[in-house]
Amino acid sequence: MSGAGAPSLTVDGSGARVAIVASSWHTEVMDGLIAGAQAALADADVTDVTLVRAPGSFELPILCQAYARAGFDAVIALGVIIRGGTPHFEYVSAAATDGLSRVALDTGVPIGFGLLTTDDDAQALDRAGLPDSREDKGREAVEAALSAWNVLRSIA
Repeated sequence: MSGAGAPSLTVDGSGARVAIVASSWHTEVMDGLIAGAQAALADADVTDVTLVRAPGSFELPILCQAYARAGFDAVIALGVIIRGGTPHFEYVSAAATDGLSRVALDTGVPIGFGLLTTDDDAQALDRAGLPDSREDKGREAVEAALSAWNVLRSIA
């Protein structure tokens, strides 16, 4: 299981302005990821939250960049790419992952990485934070981004 060894993070997000940028594909998985992210933000006392839907995972970097440049303290990128029978999976996964990394480095704004790249629907559902899921990657993306935001604030 990919979640083995994951840290248990308790984060304080009070005062943070956070955007969730979520892909529109794979509704059931996305609904779970968004719900997990929203619950984690509430648990961290984040009250200033904006949710926007991206057409797909390929568009996540440009939208995350726009929110990072608009002054948001953290941006949560949520999406799912499921392997198919063409190289589409590799191209979109690599472009989205590289783009999100670049946004974080170029803007200095933490990007919560909640982009699932799975071999099949079952793997995606198992990570979506749904009642029968083994993992909640929406929550984990928020916790990682807010943890990084707190570290960055302590440096300034």
